[in-house]
Amino acid sequence: MAYTTIDDPSAYFKVQLYTGTGSGGSDRQITFDDTDTDMQPDLVWIKNRDSAQEHVLVDSVRGATKDLDPSANTLETTTSTRVGSFLSDGFQLGSGTLQNRVNGSSHKMVAWCWKESATSGFDITTATGTGSAKTISHSLSAVPHWMISKEKSGSVNDWTVYHHKNTSSPQTDSLILNETNTTSDQDTHWNDTVPTSSVFTVGSGSVVNRDGSTYVYYLWSEKQGFSKFGTYTGTGNADGPFIHLGFRPAFVMIRRTNSAKDWYIFDNKVNPINPTAHYLEPNTSDAQGNYAWIDFVSNGFKIRNTSDGASGSGDTYVYFAFAEAPFVNSNGVPGNAR
Repeated sequence: MAYTTIDDPSAYFKVQLYTGTGSGGSDRQITFDDTDTDMQPDLVWIKNRDSAQEHVLVDSVRGATKDLDPSANTLETTTSTRVGSFLSDGFQLGSGTLQNRVNGSSHKMVAWCWKESATSGFDITTATGTGSAKTISHSLSAVPHWMISKEKSGSVNDWTVYHHKNTSSPQTDSLILNETNTTSDQDTHWNDTVPTSSVFTVGSGSVVNRDGSTYVYYLWSEKQGFSKFGTYTGTGNADGPFIHLGFRPAFVMIRRTNSAKDWYIFDNKVNPINPTAHYLEPNTSDAQGNYAWIDFVSNGFKIRNTSDGASGSGDTYVYFAFAEAPFVNSNGVPGNAR
């Protein structure tokens, strides 16, 4: 039995904490502080935990100086004062007067970082919209289970999210990353067409395919022992559901789907011990919140509160999770709990 093909998840995903200096005029290198495999990231998502500052999201396909904000419907901006480049084991903050978003003086920062690879099930692609339904090729060699679309130039528009479990047949319902909206059935987003191992389909909607606008699309496919994108139902009590992942998580994002609610991100560096009491909201610029939510365990996570953000009675939720360590490695050796 193949438990996982990725014994070292840090080769493809890392969480990095650092403290801002507030200084400008020179570049600052952020080197990943784990002792495992070096990783040159292709997607870096930074958030100031101490202050109400916008998120910063950059990738290697658009270029490190091309900034998008997941909490807003704004277009791409080009600036060298946030992220300047990607390094062999980290990233470099830009030169000039560094902004509070990425380097506020004494502010605590977090960066979630992914490497683009078919092995880990992550692909970044860009395209120009046509206004008519079309297919777009990807390089996953597997069916995408999570997709995000963002118009980066053209007109202001929302971040559109596809999750393979947040669906009714055909599997193409949508959530909005920068909003609290409930799930909507929009055939103009994913054209009521399930993605395949080689292409995904966008409809005629402006959020995914406006004529003449340019878009970036982020695609993930589940990989056993490394990533999982599933669903669960809340119970409304503090001894909430256990979600089996097959790995000890490094990152979990949760979203209620049957009614309006914020998005919530938890990670293993901001929360090194249970319960994970600190969270960030992708749909807002708010500073870090503090409330005991979930436990990270060796093979998944356990809900530990009654909040309708994580476990409202009878409410449905989707989650997006990446591993710190597989529950059992490729040699059949079990992992440790926290």
